[in-house]
Amino acid sequence: MKKILVTGALGQIGTELVLYLRDLYGKDNVIASGRRRKEENILMKDGIFEIVNATDAKKLDEIVKKYKINEIHHLAAVLSAVGEQDTQRCWDVNINGLYHTLEVARENNCSVFVPSSIAAFGPETPKDNTPQDTIQRPTSMYGVTKVAGELLCDYYAAKFGVDIRGLRYPGIISHTTMPGGGTTDYAVHIYFEAIENKKYTCFLREGTSMDMMYMPDALESAVKLMEADPAKLKHRNAFNVTGMTFAPEDIYAEIKKHIPDFVMDYDVDPVRQAIADSWPNSLDDSAAREEWGWDPKYDLAKMTEDMLSVLTEKLKK
Repeated sequence: MKKILVTGALGQIGTELVLYLRDLYGKDNVIASGRRRKEENILMKDGIFEIVNATDAKKLDEIVKKYKINEIHHLAAVLSAVGEQDTQRCWDVNINGLYHTLEVARENNCSVFVPSSIAAFGPETPKDNTPQDTIQRPTSMYGVTKVAGELLCDYYAAKFGVDIRGLRYPGIISHTTMPGGGTTDYAVHIYFEAIENKKYTCFLREGTSMDMMYMPDALESAVKLMEADPAKLKHRNAFNVTGMTFAPEDIYAEIKKHIPDFVMDYDVDPVRQAIADSWPNSLDDSAAREEWGWDPKYDLAKMTEDMLSVLTEKLKK
């Protein structure tokens, strides 16, 4: 039976991933962890929660041994926009935290899931249908840490035989947990504002096309990769995955089909715009499809219908 530890469990992906994993493997077999507690957090009511700072190798090792962990989902990270505001913290959490996690995994014979990001690419990367294997020269500290993390994971797999697998996530859209300082955050905020205020001011300019993924697909992709037959995996680490590609005006038009009086204007944030401009327009995820059967269920229309339906009910309460 799997015994799973999730670091960064209180983040946008972590909160929902823990609940998803507990449904699959049992709540006593999935340990949530974060660097602090949050009041009224569902993860603490639903199962075990431990305070663990990913940069604290000793504490991390104690928890892995205490619960006999054999799989770690390492989600603790500082995201792109926040990372540009505090580059030192971004490096410390994203690189030193990963290094300590990999060391603990090596010493305790754990497999590891490590998400990377489209931020690992840069302006010199082919923008359209970005290949699985291509040049990676990011211009943000977050992107730099993601490339370094991918290489570190490859090293631990080759040098020590640690079973490390990962995905290059695009922007993740969820109706459950708000994002925490990423460049693609507008694609979550816009739904809330459409329902509550019928107006949204977008911090990215019109025509900024990026890949996105709905949270149910993001959760399924992580589990499906970790369950995949290792003999079929040629890449293992940092698979391109995507669910859909759109620009702000595309999501606006889709929402407007459901909320006709919704309006959107623009007030461009130069920091986040510069980051977005350095990222791909669209990804080639054929390696993930061929090696472990990646097959997203949601496109923009289907996601929008679900987001608006769920949030309308949620915001009434």
